[in-house]
Amino acid sequence: MLAVVLGPGAVQAAECRGEQFEGESYTVCAVDMARDDLRLFLNDAEAGTPLGSFGAIEDQIKAEGKALVFAMNAGMYHADRSPVGLYVEAGKEVRGLVTRDGPGNFGLLPNGVFCIRKGRADVIESLRFEREKPACRDASQSGPMLVIDGALHPRFLKDSDSLYVRNGVGTSQDGRRAFFVISDRAVNFHTFGRFFRDHLKLSQALYFDGKVSRLYAPALGRSDIGFPLGPMVGAVIDAGTAVD
Repeated sequence: MLAVVLGPGAVQAAECRGEQFEGESYTVCAVDMARDDLRLFLNDAEAGTPLGSFGAIEDQIKAEGKALVFAMNAGMYHADRSPVGLYVEAGKEVRGLVTRDGPGNFGLLPNGVFCIRKGRADVIESLRFEREKPACRDASQSGPMLVIDGALHPRFLKDSDSLYVRNGVGTSQDGRRAFFVISDRAVNFHTFGRFFRDHLKLSQALYFDGKVSRLYAPALGRSDIGFPLGPMVGAVIDAGTAVD
């Protein structure tokens, strides 16, 4: 388990742990939105070019006296690493909501939006998001939805042979807890979705990606490498805070 120690009597920050379900193993990073600083990251604040890596996030937030507890990729992107769908960071919309169907996993409707607001985070199906227009401080659209109102995505097949290391996010009904998950081995959509619904008991969950799925969790000694990324999500703490 990853836990950030803030000193005597202080609460712990976001934590990552390994979990087992139906013979498969996963790494789960749990965030309490009432206490943790969760953010999305896309572009360098000065240059305006894509950050692309967890190390680049660390370099950027170091100027604030901050460091990452964990981070992972957080939504699909084009070859230039720009978001495929809605992306909002620090209240600024970079790209608008996409509600039409289309090719690839993003266009496998229903898809959804991961929305961060003060004190809460929610996975919201895209058409519902369009109707309700929540004021997200940060938001990333991806797809497909893994779990919608407690039901698996209708296109998922239990015996599908499409197997990848996959990652995604699910949120509690009250919006206080967000669970970021990456499979330790290649799994299909049905298996991955059931981990959120049947193991974590979450009624809303969103797929982030497959082939490029990566996790940064320094307390676990984990810093996955690969090609440059587009949108990323991470929990931030004061630099120099001890990690146990």
